[in-house]
Amino acid sequence: MGREGVPLIDIQNIDQQGLAKEIVKVCEEWGCFRMVNHGVPTELMAEMKLVVASLFDLPTEIKSRTTSSVYGKGYIARNPITPFFESFSIDDISSSSTNEFCDHLAISPYQREVINKYTKAIRDLAGILGHKLKEGSGLSGDLFDDQWCCQFRMNKYHYTSESIGKPGIHMHSDPSFLTVLLDDYDVNGLQIVDKNTGDFVPLDPVPGTLVANIGDIGKAWSNGRYCSAKHRVWCFEAKTRYSMALFVLGPKDKKVEAPSEFIESDHKRLYVPIEFEKYRQFRISAKLSTDDALDLFSKSAT
Repeated sequence: MGREGVPLIDIQNIDQQGLAKEIVKVCEEWGCFRMVNHGVPTELMAEMKLVVASLFDLPTEIKSRTTSSVYGKGYIARNPITPFFESFSIDDISSSSTNEFCDHLAISPYQREVINKYTKAIRDLAGILGHKLKEGSGLSGDLFDDQWCCQFRMNKYHYTSESIGKPGIHMHSDPSFLTVLLDDYDVNGLQIVDKNTGDFVPLDPVPGTLVANIGDIGKAWSNGRYCSAKHRVWCFEAKTRYSMALFVLGPKDKKVEAPSEFIESDHKRLYVPIEFEKYRQFRISAKLSTDDALDLFSKSAT
């Protein structure tokens, strides 16, 4: 595979021969890919974008009802560190948190229905990708069962002429296992770091597609085989930008560790078993924003 850009994978026939291995290969080489024919209806994606825009138009005092005392959760207002960025999150879409989020904002039955339909569709897609990651690695079964917690985050970038040439979000990797992103088809800016060169590669929007990328926990589970995709969002024009991301975090009641099949004489176990929430809080407290944090969870560091 060349390095001309982040791959586009057609997953229309999810059982086609070789697809699982192709996904694994891309996760190893890029840690990121676009998906076409992914099964999430384009009409639902368009409806979700309109609903998200309407949520951000709510008065600040209403949006603040979803604020969390835990860093990285709930409503995040614009601040000196990220002056162009505002976001909501539903911190466990597999529980009553989704309805609780909707109750706090007092949104309409239609908006609630769209949020529930979209988060279910995107969670189902993440489950398919997890299954393919195991299949492509010669393992059987589902990877992300019902015990895996997922966070859903909705983002708004308030770009103006003053923000052009500046980051909406600074370079980072996701602390989670897998991210499924619906980006803004009208406003680009997402950039991925090429692990071979260190250069930022544009991931320009393609209507109807979704983006998948591996995070730190995914890299740990693969025993270092997958690339935890470093990325940022850059401002090129004074337009409002929206995006929505599902983060597959980790199991609720157990730690993540590489399957024994990934351990070989020339590829020993790299990381200790990791509990996602402890890892996320460690990254926050240590002020680390990339997979460099995994070095402190390596077998050699214990």
